[in-house]
Amino acid sequence: MLKMIVMKRRNYLISLYQWILNLSLILLSFILIFFLFKELFEIINDVIEGNTNVHHILGKVLSFFLYFAFISTIMTYFKESHHFPLSYLLYIGITATIRFIIVNNSYQIGSLFLSIGIVALTISYLLLTKKTEKTRKGEIEG
Repeated sequence: MLKMIVMKRRNYLISLYQWILNLSLILLSFILIFFLFKELFEIINDVIEGNTNVHHILGKVLSFFLYFAFISTIMTYFKESHHFPLSYLLYIGITATIRFIIVNNSYQIGSLFLSIGIVALTISYLLLTKKTEKTRKGEIEG
C-alpha cells in the first residue's frame, strides 16, 4: 500500500516537472523568436545603411543562425517525444564557436585552440551521423 502511494506521488512529480519543462521551453522559444527577428531586422538595416564591417555583419548572421538552431532544437524536442538530439547540440556548439572566432579575432592562439575544438566537434558530429545511419540501416534490414 505504501509502495503504491509512493509510486503515485513519484508519477505525479514526474508529470509536474515535465509540464514545467514544456512550458519553460515554449516560453523560451517565444523569446528566441523575438531575438531572431530582431537580428534579422538589424541585418537588413545594416545592408540598407551600407555597413561594410564584415566581422560585424557576419557575427549577426551567425547569431541569427544560432537562434534558428535553438528554435529548431526546441521544435525537434517536441516532435521526438521530449528528447534533444545530440546532433543539434553539436551543430549549435560548432556554430557558436565559429561566431566567437569571427567576432573576437584579436587573440590568435585562442582562435587556434577554438579551431581545434571545432574540428573535435565536427568529428564527433560525423561519427554520430555515421552511427545513426548504421542504426537506421540495421532497423530497415532487421
